[in-house]
Amino acid sequence: MALDAMLEDPPSKPAGPLLLAISIFWCVFQFAIIAWPQQPMVARPIHLFFALAVLFLTTTGPRWLNALLLGASAAIGAYFLLHAQRLADRVEAVDPILPIDIAAGVMLMVLLLEGVRRCVGWSLLGLLLFALLYNFAGPWFPGWSRFSGFNFEDTIEIMTMTTNGVLGVTTETSVQFVFYFLVFGSAYAAIGGGRLFIDIGLKTSGRQQGGAAKAAVISSSLMGTISGSAVANVVSVGVFTIPLMRRAGYSAVQAAAIEALASTGGQLMPPVMGVAAFVMAEMLQVDYGRIAMAAVIPAVAFYFALFAMVDLGARKSGIGTLDPSQAAPSAPIWPRLYLLLPPILLIALLATGRSATISVVAAIAACIVTAYLRRESWLSFGAWLKVIEDVARQAAQVAIPISAIGIMVAIAVQSNLALRFSSKLIEGGSASIYAALLLTIIGCIVMGMGLPTVAAYIIGAILFAPTLIKLGLTPLCSHFFVMYYCVLSMITPPVALASFAAAGLAKAGVMETGWHAFRLSLVLFLIAFAFAFDPLLLGQGPLPSVLAAFAGLLIGTGVWAVALVGYLNGVLSWGERFLYGAAAVANILFPTFSAGWIAALFGAALLCAWNFGLKPRVLRTRAASLGGIG
Repeated sequence: MALDAMLEDPPSKPAGPLLLAISIFWCVFQFAIIAWPQQPMVARPIHLFFALAVLFLTTTGPRWLNALLLGASAAIGAYFLLHAQRLADRVEAVDPILPIDIAAGVMLMVLLLEGVRRCVGWSLLGLLLFALLYNFAGPWFPGWSRFSGFNFEDTIEIMTMTTNGVLGVTTETSVQFVFYFLVFGSAYAAIGGGRLFIDIGLKTSGRQQGGAAKAAVISSSLMGTISGSAVANVVSVGVFTIPLMRRAGYSAVQAAAIEALASTGGQLMPPVMGVAAFVMAEMLQVDYGRIAMAAVIPAVAFYFALFAMVDLGARKSGIGTLDPSQAAPSAPIWPRLYLLLPPILLIALLATGRSATISVVAAIAACIVTAYLRRESWLSFGAWLKVIEDVARQAAQVAIPISAIGIMVAIAVQSNLALRFSSKLIEGGSASIYAALLLTIIGCIVMGMGLPTVAAYIIGAILFAPTLIKLGLTPLCSHFFVMYYCVLSMITPPVALASFAAAGLAKAGVMETGWHAFRLSLVLFLIAFAFAFDPLLLGQGPLPSVLAAFAGLLIGTGVWAVALVGYLNGVLSWGERFLYGAAAVANILFPTFSAGWIAALFGAALLCAWNFGLKPRVLRTRAASLGGIG
């Protein structure tokens, strides 16, 4: 991005018809390979060619450079088409590497690195360059990180001629899952589903205390069911909810932080979770539907905790109530409930064990049919073309970074770095699961400060998840734990993309918004510990036991919110807050049916006392003077 600002040529604009044509061909290709599957060494590089072409057509740069990069992308696509059978049949480290293989491999690597710079910036590009340096200079690294390294030809072979590098599991995720879910999300938003979600949020909570913020939480959670992008959620929902919160009395920083955190939870919300969830399914070699079902309880707990935090904060500060006119939906909701058919169909198909690809394709077809059930949701031919172009733009922004992350995955695996790092982490944590979990949290958040969630997750899954598995956690719990804290990194300064996007909409300070969102997110930090120690919370067990564990988690998060906000029918003293916090922590950290349930019952008794009007001892200081949440 910085380089673009230094270029004197105006932004290249050859897009228009060419961009639309490439977008259409990309969509046709993606749906064609469902009916006529192609071998990986065809489907993955062609998918990557389309992504690179769209990216270089839609990002700024000198015309000559964009044209050169576009031509190089086409050459890469042609190379893989012409040599697909040879590449599929060759034996790694045995068959010769031809000069054309070297040329094509170098070209693909250069295109990907430039694509990463344009998509994400220097944070991920710097890590990729360091990984390549480690790949060649491994013998000169100190201590346990030393390894023999790879020569130039071996590197090109591993990275571009096999399914272990940039054409590996990360690219496969984009080909098989991500593209289709992006089509569904764009189509559903285009027919009015996004606006319906916002209006449902207003209808259900708009007139309550703190209704403006509650509407933001509900709307963002619903939007999260069709969009796994935190930034996309902020932009689509926050453009409405942030001004609404400002009018209800929230400061710009408060409004931006609440929306950023609510939108970030969309990466955990089934059925359309963030890209990291699709990668997890591939890494664990399980169906995506199982991942989506496992995410239900963590996602609901996430939004329940945030809702509780917002509710208690609004009661404490006395702000956030909307006027009846402001809380009214833009149009009657009941006549538009037919728009819920596509996501309901998607959820039903995933729940019944259908593959993720077939389920989402059926949901896309349902969007097309649903659009014409009522005149209000009709889309013109031009509007559908706009959906296709939007999908291509979004897919390019996803496909290129996660394909490039294959460089790091290959090097970490081939060098045995992941296993050695895991051993050192166990030593550093003195074989304690709690120490390992804390080190994992720190690692995920630090990595996520400068990386997209999926990049941070993949690195964390390679470095941290094996350690957690060795210390007794199940593979699913380990990977979910890593992903959860990588998701939270979206609101953690200094690089917090969701917070930055929300701050821009609210015209608030970027760093102030990030730190305020981080303080709000403390209510969410214990949730992952709960499902780390209790697989029932990921749906792994009999339904009655799962529901009982879920109830205990909600009680624990509710009591934890009380402790953090310091309010329950009145302002609590620090001693009272400590007791609530201790009850919540005990409920989370102990197994569901032992000491945790004692703490859960204690928390339930406190909440019941509140409901029956038995107020806890409060300070005389008026709550409004304490500034509410955060």
